[in-house]
Formats: sequence, C-alpha cells, structure tokens
Amino acid sequence: MNLKDSVSSLKGVGPKKAEALGKNGIYTVEDLLYFFPRKYEDRRSVTEIRALQPGKEQLVSAKVLSRRYSGNPYKKNTPLSLLVSDETGTIEVVFFNGRYIAKLFAVNREYSFYGRVTENLGRLQMVHPEFHPSGDPADARGIIPVYPQISGISSNEICRLQKQIQALYPQLEEWLPADIVAENRLADPAYAVRHIHFPDDGRQVLEGKFRLIFEELLILETGLLYIRSDSKSGRNGPVIDGKCSGEFIRSLPFSLTEGQQEAWEAIQRDMASGRRMNRLIQGDVGSGKTAVAELAMFAAAKNGYQSVMMAPTELLAKQHMQSVSAAFSPFGIRTGLLCSSMKSTQRREVLRQLQSGEIQVLIGTHAVISPDVAFARLGLVITDEQHRFGVSQRSLLTKKGEDPHVLVMTATPIPRTLAVILYGDLDISQIRTMPAGRQPVHTVRTDGEGREEVYRFVKEQLKNGRQAYVVAPLIEESDKIDARSAEELDKELKKFFSGFCTALVHGDMKQEEKDNIMDAFFQGKIDLLISTVVIEVGINVPNATVMVIENAERFGLAQLHQLRGRVGRGEAQSYCFLICESDSETAQERSRILCSTNDGFKIAEADLRLRGPGEIFGTRQHGLPELHISDLIRHGDVLEKAKNAAASIISTDPLLTAEQHQTLKEKVKKMFGEEIKLEL
Repeated sequence: MNLKDSVSSLKGVGPKKAEALGKNGIYTVEDLLYFFPRKYEDRRSVTEIRALQPGKEQLVSAKVLSRRYSGNPYKKNTPLSLLVSDETGTIEVVFFNGRYIAKLFAVNREYSFYGRVTENLGRLQMVHPEFHPSGDPADARGIIPVYPQISGISSNEICRLQKQIQALYPQLEEWLPADIVAENRLADPAYAVRHIHFPDDGRQVLEGKFRLIFEELLILETGLLYIRSDSKSGRNGPVIDGKCSGEFIRSLPFSLTEGQQEAWEAIQRDMASGRRMNRLIQGDVGSGKTAVAELAMFAAAKNGYQSVMMAPTELLAKQHMQSVSAAFSPFGIRTGLLCSSMKSTQRREVLRQLQSGEIQVLIGTHAVISPDVAFARLGLVITDEQHRFGVSQRSLLTKKGEDPHVLVMTATPIPRTLAVILYGDLDISQIRTMPAGRQPVHTVRTDGEGREEVYRFVKEQLKNGRQAYVVAPLIEESDKIDARSAEELDKELKKFFSGFCTALVHGDMKQEEKDNIMDAFFQGKIDLLISTVVIEVGINVPNATVMVIENAERFGLAQLHQLRGRVGRGEAQSYCFLICESDSETAQERSRILCSTNDGFKIAEADLRLRGPGEIFGTRQHGLPELHISDLIRHGDVLEKAKNAAASIISTDPLLTAEQHQTLKEKVKKMFGEEIKLEL
C-alpha cells in the first residue's frame, strides 16, 4: 500500500463509504492522513468520583446501583437515570432515549463512562456519556482523537482506518527547504502526522499542529504571492488616463470624500502605469465604492476601452445599471445589462452590441462570464461584493480581454493587517470616511419582552411611508434549535401588520421568486420584508429605515453589521433593533459593540479581538481555497511566519522552477485546484 492508493483499498471501506469519504475530499490514503481530528478526549486515567470537577470531560469507572425511568418506560424518549458508584462516591448518569439504552446496563456490573460532568441540584451528573462495560476491548485508554462527522461513518471508524495506515508515515518525506524548517523549528511531516492522530501527550499535538498549520498557510501564501507577482511581472495593462474624469466628478451631486479621493488617485496611478491593475477597494456599506468604480469606468470609456461590472445578484446588477446608466448617458456613454433571466432575443442583441463596441459599459451577474460573451476592447473588469465570487470567476472575466485592469470591491471591512494577507494578490485601498449627510443607524438591543414595542415602532414607520426588514435565523421551526423562524414570523406579522403589504423571502426559494419579491420591495410595493440572511447583500432600498433582527445572539458580529447595512442608505434616520433571547457574555459584548459604533472597521477589529468563529474571514467566503487545519484568525502569528517564508521563496524563485520547490509547486496546484489556474 502507498499514499496514492484509493481509500477504497482499505479494509472496511466499501462503495458507499468510499462515496461518503469522497464527498469530504478524501479519495486517496494520503487524503485520509490529512483528515485531522477536531478535538481529543483525555482517557489516560480514571478519575475517582469524589475528585470529579463540574464543567470538565472526565473518565470514571463505576458500578450500576440502580436504574430509574422518569415517566412511561415504554416510550422511546423516556429519560433513564442510572445511579453509579465507585469506592469514593456516587454520580447520576442520564440518557434521554432510555427505552433502548436501559437493556445495555445490568445492575451490579461495572462500566466506564466518559463525558462532561455537571452539577444538578447539588448532585453530580453526566448526561449521555460514552460508555463501555469494563474490560471491553473498545474501552480504550490514552488520548483519543475525535474526527469531524462524515455521513454514515463514525469517529471511531475513522480512527480505525487511521490505524490501518500508520505504517505509511515513513513515506511522508521532508519537502520544505532546510532553512525554513530550521528557522521555524518545524517537526518533520511524519512526526507531525503521527502525533496529530495518535499523540501520547499534549506537547506532541502542539508540535504536530504547528508544523501542519505552518505548511498549509505556506502553501496558501505561496499561491497568492505567485498570482500577485505574476500579475505584476511582464503584464502590460491598457494605458488609461484618468484626468478626463474631471468633468464627470463635476457632474456629481456630491463632493468626493477624502477616502474616495485617495482610492481614485491610487486607481489613476495604476491605470496610467502601463502595468495591469489588481486593486481591492474595501469600504463599509454606503462609503461610496460604486462612485469610485464609476470614475474608473468613465475614464476607460473616454480612452476607448470597455468596462464590465459583475454583481452577485440580478437585483443588484439592475440597481447598478439604473444608476450607472443615468450617470453616463449625458456623456454619450452607452451602458448594457446582461442577466440570465433575459430573453434570448434581448441577450443576442446585447452580445452583438458588446462585440461591436457599441456598448461601452456592461453590468451583469455571473452571465457575463459565459463563453459566448465577447468584448471589442475590454480594458477594465470590476467585481462587486467580491466575497460572493470565487477567484476562478474573477479570472474567467479577465480572460475576456488582453490583460484588462482589475478592480475588486467588498463591503466586508477587514483590519488592514489581515486584509494584506487575505488578499495577497491585490493592492488594497480602504475607504474609511462616509459621505456627508449620511446619518448613523441608531441601534438598540432589547429582549423578548420588548418585542411588541419594537413592532409598534415599525408600524409607525410604515404609516409614515417607510419600509422595514425583519430577519430571522431559521427558515422554519426546529425542534433542536430554540429560535424564531422566518415562516413563524411571517404568520404572526401578517396579522400584526394587517393593513400593510408583507412578504417572506428565504434561501430555499427559487432564484426567480426571490428576485421578484426583492424587486417588488425595491419598487415600494412591499412594506415589510420578512427574511433570513438572504438579504445580507445585494439589495439597496433607500426608503427602508428599520431593521429588526430576531434572535440576534445567533448571528456573528460581522453578519449583524452587514444586515444593519441594509438600512441607513437614504437621508432619513434609520434604526436597527437587536432582539436577543440570550444573556451570554458573548451575545452581550456583540450587542454592546454594535450599539456603540457604525464603523465597520472598528467592528471588524473588535470581532478579531473576540476571536469568533470566523464570520468575516471564512476562506470560502472570500474565494480562497478551503483550509483544513489552519484558521486565519486564531493562527495569525503562524500566518505571518508563513507569509514571510513564502515571500522569501517567491523573491528568489518566482516561477517555482528550483528542484527544492517542486513539491511546494505541486501542493500549491492541488490546494488551488480549479479555483485558479496557476501558470506554473
């Protein structure tokens, strides 16, 4: 057996399990080696009952003294309570599916129980622990790895498969340059993989993790830096003089903010340099990124080039089309729209005008990257709400011209230190100032008791001709999650707002249905929109002045800020109500931060300090390859070391042609896959 063998060659892996493993990216034995535990259980020693500490997961060995049902023993969900003891004390063990569990226990027999110890009415308790009869071969001791859940395959089965391939560890040879290994004091790969799966102590886990996190981040950063150096080396972009945009700036009904002026100056330098621009404009909701993009498109048109702007939703594309067309038509610049819902005759005509050069600015959705879309002279590519697109989509769009300039926009604020790492292939401009006259959204936290007062306030806003959103964390009611659902709210609020037009929109609806509802809301035909987070981006309704977020404790800080950004887009004062059903410390801190500032960059920095689950920085969200063991927030210190090492490699070997970098090159190709076609 070797690392490249199919995972189906392992004992116990039939077609169904091979398919389940494949859905999780595990096709070969090597893939399985790099499928890491999500946590560990310390079962090295049994703890006496008198020494148990509430709040900790611990192992006890105890005899069953009695069994007791709480209710009808013939119902499958009737709780079963066991009183178990060792020589030092007793503890209660509870199972909720008692009918089936009870027959697995015999009074006066000894079992091992592993689980979290809690305290209930002064008595120690374990709820649903793992258990085995004492002496059972499955009653393992040591540091036990617990693997992420795979449909139809338990963590114990994954563990058994990992044990089958331990003999292959020596095949994992060192592939990193010796100077990087020495400088960062890295364990060798065989040691790292062995001890991340089967450690003897916590130190070995940390040593193995550090090595594997470092190499994963090194591969990521090497790929990003390669793309960046490739875009800057020998890539001659169109020469576009931005000075001609002065007349467009004078036509605007507002003055550019300091942040917009700085971003525009950077873009002008890039476009006039003769090298291809790759720039990210990062700015909070409402900071005026689109106006800066319009300046770039105007300059491109006046210099004889076409521009294309790709938006994540059809509604947002149409909104951009309306505003851009109105702004450009007085200057004789023709704008076109391309969406998948267009009739074939309309589409053919747009494609004809685009290819002939009659259309100078194209606005569209993913439809703009279709193979039959051809430009006469494409000079500028813009993607809006970048986190909704993969790197490959941006790449496909740029291939429709001869090295066109690339401008990427995102409303997800990220601290600059992290943005430089996340967007390694882009230069970064941040717009931190807001347009004059834009009022901060007044944000208030309340609990369930304040809900009715909130909705009475919403009703007053609707009576004054305004519109509002209500967002719920769930689409439909759940037995497992105690939270309000959009469907439940829709029924309730239809009654409460009986004199107004309400509508429900959520992610399970067909795209056409969602677009129609959102378009009706945009046109003012719907007063109150009840939704899930599907409205997080891609909708701009200046008349909407109230955002109500139910079960706000179930949303991350960045997501709450994005939702709040749906209001406050007009001149009227806007409001956001956070209805929290939890008094947890994290929920209170998130609410406090959101109520104290509207600055997305400050919120992002606070989110980074809180070290949440990565609501802002998830790799999938930003079009980066998926990471298996590293976390861009928690492992920021390792990320910086990996970035420095990657920069050193690329500076001396920009095309990764050196023999010592061949394995790194292959790993970069594998990580980025189809997301980006590296010319290595």
